[in-house]
Amino acid sequence: MQNLIAYLNQSLLFRNFIEVIAGLDNTLILLVISLPIGFIFSLIFALGRVSNYNIISKTVASYIFVIRGTPLLVQIYLIYFGLGSIEFIRESFLWYLLKEPFWCGVLALTINTVAYGSEIFRGGIQSVTKGQIESGLSLGFNKFALLRKIIFPIALRKVLPSYGNELILMVKATSLVSLTTYMEMTGIARKIMAKTFAPVEAFIAAGILYLFLNFLMVQFVKYLEWKYNPHLRVSQS
Repeated sequence: MQNLIAYLNQSLLFRNFIEVIAGLDNTLILLVISLPIGFIFSLIFALGRVSNYNIISKTVASYIFVIRGTPLLVQIYLIYFGLGSIEFIRESFLWYLLKEPFWCGVLALTINTVAYGSEIFRGGIQSVTKGQIESGLSLGFNKFALLRKIIFPIALRKVLPSYGNELILMVKATSLVSLTTYMEMTGIARKIMAKTFAPVEAFIAAGILYLFLNFLMVQFVKYLEWKYNPHLRVSQS
């Protein structure tokens, strides 16, 4: 470790850190938009996955298989470069958004996290016992009330650790959007490397910031686990 510190140009590392942190807002806005949308659609797709309608269940299962079976980088390239080659897309209102690397990145991240998140939530929904559902029915709950007051709360509490891992992966996945010329933190680090020919100092600066973001994400998930699992509060008191 001491040899590594001695090897690094510490003044350059500090300057790089200041430059890379300028892209933090671009990274955050990717997350702020794609994560909530992905969360909502993950719940919807999870319901489709456990649906009694075979066509809905199989369609969602096929979507999940394709997205989880292909690399996110390939998906980003297909959206950013591929959609622009389709004349119908270029002549439609969609082109106003899809010609921008930011919205292509949001679309790719959302599509990707929905595939993983829906499987996580499917497991949570299917873990709700028959007795818990029958208890809700005995209270006169309709299907919507059953979902809102029993199934979703129980499922979300059970999948918080797994979904927390998906949130952390999403933070790291934003770095791939830099390959569409969108200047988030990794994109700025690559630009610095090309200018200074010092890749270690450039990407250590970016890595520190990603580590910080994931530290905050871990603390956020821990807080949700503490808030929505009463037995954790009792054990700590």
